[in-house]
Amino acid sequence: MSNENIKSTYKSNDTEEWLDKVWTRPIGYRWALLFERLGVHPNAVTVLSMIIGAGSSLFFVHGSYRTEGWEGLWMNVAAVMLLAWANFYDSADGQLARMTGKKTRLGRILDGAASEVWFIPIYLSLVCRFYNHHTLEFSWMGLEDTPQNTWIATLLLLVLVLYSGFGCHSRQCGIADYYRQVHLFFLKGEAGSELDNSVQQQKLYDETPWKGNFLWKAFLKTYVNYTRTQEKQTPNFQRLMKCLREKYGATENIPQAFRDRFRELSLPLMKWTNVLTFNTRAIVLYTVCLIDLPWLYFVFEVVVMSVLARYMRARHERFCKRLCEEI
Repeated sequence: MSNENIKSTYKSNDTEEWLDKVWTRPIGYRWALLFERLGVHPNAVTVLSMIIGAGSSLFFVHGSYRTEGWEGLWMNVAAVMLLAWANFYDSADGQLARMTGKKTRLGRILDGAASEVWFIPIYLSLVCRFYNHHTLEFSWMGLEDTPQNTWIATLLLLVLVLYSGFGCHSRQCGIADYYRQVHLFFLKGEAGSELDNSVQQQKLYDETPWKGNFLWKAFLKTYVNYTRTQEKQTPNFQRLMKCLREKYGATENIPQAFRDRFRELSLPLMKWTNVLTFNTRAIVLYTVCLIDLPWLYFVFEVVVMSVLARYMRARHERFCKRLCEEI
């Protein structure tokens, strides 16, 4: 197995994170080779990653060594290993799709949903873990260790978790994925990117009959909302694309000089898109769970990751506005 073979399964060298290059992609490639020999479709690998990632929540919930002792510690280790395994499969599905050419719209939708399927049960499991083992950590709020106050503290954490998951995590990962697809679009063109827009997805949704397509329609509706949210967060980029279509017509007519200029401005932001997706989140999650302070993860996501997401978005919007004015 050569490095060149592994590199051939990258989306692009520009958008690959260092940790993925040295760890996730090589292991994912081995899994992809196995699945290719077994004739497993990439979408099936994505579903497996969802099951394994969500399954890690069953171990995270029992991971407090304060009350569970060594058993709790090993529960944490098992949870970390399962989530890492899910991530290897999440890498392998895309690598397998690029190796075999089995790229589908359903695969794109499933891949975008995988992180949500992992983290929703994990987040809820950490709320349960807090209720069972960690309420005394909120003594600074003036709450005594009574059943009523335990519920109050847990409900407060649940509010934080819901905001962290749906107000921060989903939007941060969505915009990070969007900026990577935008970068790939200008780097490789439409064929090398999965840059979709809500108008196209809405049209596909409207043209798909309900009869015999109920599940597919549900997936499409979710994806329409996903792409629409990405577009609402990037008004200057949407204006830039409108300017390009008005001036050059079809996107394949965009001059290479302009594509190179866009890549030059976008490339420094790719490191932040990687920070905002899986690896950094997973490392922080592993750490706070292993030191038995899992609620700290949500503070990290709401504060640190939100600041990074806003910084990245501001920089991207700023240079898109400048490019649009130059056109």
